[in-house]
Amino acid sequence: MRETGWAMSSGTDSAYVKELHQSDSGPVPLQPHDEAAAPGKQPGGTRAVKAGLRTAVALCLVTTLVHVVLVFLHVAPSNPVSKRYSSQVNGWVFPLFEQNWRLFAPDPDSFNRKILARTAQTDSEGSVQVTPWFDLAAVDRSAVDHNVFPSHTSQNLLRRAWTSYVETHGGSDTARSERAAMLQTYLRNIAADRVAAHDGGAFEFIQLRVVTLPVAAPGTAAGNRPPAPTEDRLLPWWKVNSHGK
Repeated sequence: MRETGWAMSSGTDSAYVKELHQSDSGPVPLQPHDEAAAPGKQPGGTRAVKAGLRTAVALCLVTTLVHVVLVFLHVAPSNPVSKRYSSQVNGWVFPLFEQNWRLFAPDPDSFNRKILARTAQTDSEGSVQVTPWFDLAAVDRSAVDHNVFPSHTSQNLLRRAWTSYVETHGGSDTARSERAAMLQTYLRNIAADRVAAHDGGAFEFIQLRVVTLPVAAPGTAAGNRPPAPTEDRLLPWWKVNSHGK
């Protein structure tokens, strides 16, 4: 019994001495699974994604706050802040975020307008080629007719661009303010984009013609004769740089 106990004791002591020697030689390296399981440590890719997500959320919140403040200054009664920063407010709101009360007090048009466009291109021989007139308003009307849910673009984009142009220019086609120049560019770009989408050809200049016709009163016996236009306005040629193929 004593010999057995001594043998077990000596074996335990030798294992302890061996373990002690291993510990004296230096720290025992951690296994890879221990490092991955250590709390508080995340891969570099995960940290970068989270940082980018936080930055994007912060930018969205700041942009939303700035938008709300500028639109509020636009619709609020005139005050010292809105007067001081009127150029910044108008530059942000017009023409994409314009606010009006026509949802609650609609003001339908009492005229039918044909907004026509034609383009010009100089060929290789130096002669100018002019296309026939193309009715932009007719394309919008065809997209609205018999459509249960017509788009806001088809109903109002071109029409509002023209009415805004008239409000800022009056009877002249010369832009006398920064907003008038912006709305002139806005109308020109809309017309050029639509002509390019319809025709696909290259052009350097574009011209608009607006024919305003009265809406006939119900019950009038006008026969088949079309109403005489109340206005036939021809705008000057406008230079375009990046339309057509």
